[in-house]
Amino acid sequence: MTTVETGRRAENVAADFLRRKGFEILTQNWRTRWCEIDIVAMRDQEVCFCEVKYRRSVRQGTGLDYITPQKLHRMRFSAESWVHAHAWMGRYYLAAIEVTGSQFRVTHAVKDL
Repeated sequence: MTTVETGRRAENVAADFLRRKGFEILTQNWRTRWCEIDIVAMRDQEVCFCEVKYRRSVRQGTGLDYITPQKLHRMRFSAESWVHAHAWMGRYYLAAIEVTGSQFRVTHAVKDL
């Protein structure tokens, strides 16, 4: 499996997790020339901008360990870009989902980064 295929599989697992939690997936892999968002989902009239982090093992740190201050800044920029592009006037927040292992299991989910 290529790294792109691995990333897509992890994102699909995360999207399924969100659906089971009552979210509607608005889009996956939303991109512009300057930014990208793994999953844009909605529940209760709030938009969730979700970063998906996959790690085969946690020997070198968990997926959430890789959400650095720089990554958080890029996530905020990406969310603001989506909000502007869609003229969204409602509430929104950033979230992250960690998918781990060869079985692609959701191991952590964090809201309001």
